[in-house]
Amino acid sequence: MRKFQFLTMLLVAGALAFAEASFAQVTATANANATIVTPISISKNADLEFGNVATVGTVGTVVLSPAGTRTSTGGVTLPATSGTVNAASFAVAGSGSYTYSITLPTSVVITSGSNTMTVNTFTSTPSLTGTLSSGAQTLMVGATLNLAVSQAAGVYASATPFSVTVNYN
Repeated sequence: MRKFQFLTMLLVAGALAFAEASFAQVTATANANATIVTPISISKNADLEFGNVATVGTVGTVVLSPAGTRTSTGGVTLPATSGTVNAASFAVAGSGSYTYSITLPTSVVITSGSNTMTVNTFTSTPSLTGTLSSGAQTLMVGATLNLAVSQAAGVYASATPFSVTVNYN
């Protein structure tokens, strides 16, 4: 009986030794790395200016492109004395060759006393995504000014500025 116990213990010990050898633990290593990029920034160069606009008593719009050209529809005319006309301009800066997304506002209300107009359909150049060649790019923003029937004369301005947001992709 003792021989049998001894042989059993010998077999178990051998099995354990074999199991340890065949399931030996191995280790691999890796490095941890990070790259810190220049934070993206945006600053205003120029406001959105639709210039002088005349109405003939019907609904109309003034579309100001990101290039700064304007067209009119409906009961709106654009006088020869145009006043100040320009698309909004922003300086975007960050790490060179990175791309970024552009988020434009949906609309903004401009007022003159109790009279209002809505500015909407914002567009930009570049459109939706820009690239920071050499770490900088100018972002131009245009929009559509909506005039009501017999829009009252006055100097209209937004009570709060509209926001343009940029984020690295």
